[in-house]
Amino acid sequence: MLIALAQTDCVLGDVPENLRVAREQIEQAAAQGADLVVFPELSLHGYHLGALKRDESVEAADPRLRELSTLGPAVLVGFHEHTSLRAYNTSAYYVDGALAHAHRKLYLPNYLAWEERKHVSPGQSLRAYELAKSENGGRAATLVCNDAWQPVLPWLAVQDGAEVLFVPTNSAASLDPEAMDTGLYWDTLLSYTARMLQCWVVFVNRVGNEHGASFWGGSRVVDPRGAVVAQAPKWEPSLVTVEIDPSEARRQRRAVPLVAEARLGLIDREVRRLIDEGGDH
Repeated sequence: MLIALAQTDCVLGDVPENLRVAREQIEQAAAQGADLVVFPELSLHGYHLGALKRDESVEAADPRLRELSTLGPAVLVGFHEHTSLRAYNTSAYYVDGALAHAHRKLYLPNYLAWEERKHVSPGQSLRAYELAKSENGGRAATLVCNDAWQPVLPWLAVQDGAEVLFVPTNSAASLDPEAMDTGLYWDTLLSYTARMLQCWVVFVNRVGNEHGASFWGGSRVVDPRGAVVAQAPKWEPSLVTVEIDPSEARRQRRAVPLVAEARLGLIDREVRRLIDEGGDH
């Protein structure tokens, strides 16, 4: 399965222009034979939604989004979604003109310069889904940026059968690298997740400057042994294609069954105990 990592910049709030860039990237990826194009978090809207003068959110079934996947490859694209009641930070998977899966970001940063909870609601579910256009089949799950920093979520995705984790991201350079070097954190996290959960990890970060934040790129693919097999440059737009085989995750899990014994009953009992003792509901 040939995956294209579309490490793009975007114009805050300019959905038509960002859609134009997305189409251009998809056409280039299609010319290279890509089966899937993965875009960063909020690639159609930009990150700082609170700086917009009007609501530019779209529905997940918007025909302009579905049309992106009629150009050849399947598409995983990020946007500011609205429903009848709430707005979400969503990354949706489109195949042959249809919405196949939508993941609404579950863990919303609300500290320092990040104020997502002011502008979107957290999603309420995590599901793996079937990969289209993969000769060897396979299942995937999406974790949007900070979702991947919550240890339980990649594990849950893998227990639901995910062999590939897509991580669309808006990660900016830290304002205080001594306190937290975001690039180094991602290096460690992506390698650990892939190796210990024996899955492919596809990390796609944006680039560009927006509202005082500088997004550093560095998109990459990590194989089920924790090795980086393809990587985009930092700080500049890039389209990187890489071949992955989801069945490699299955082979690795059979050879060394690190994730085979889930003990879901044990997890359920202990989580319920923590909730009863006053934990987060």
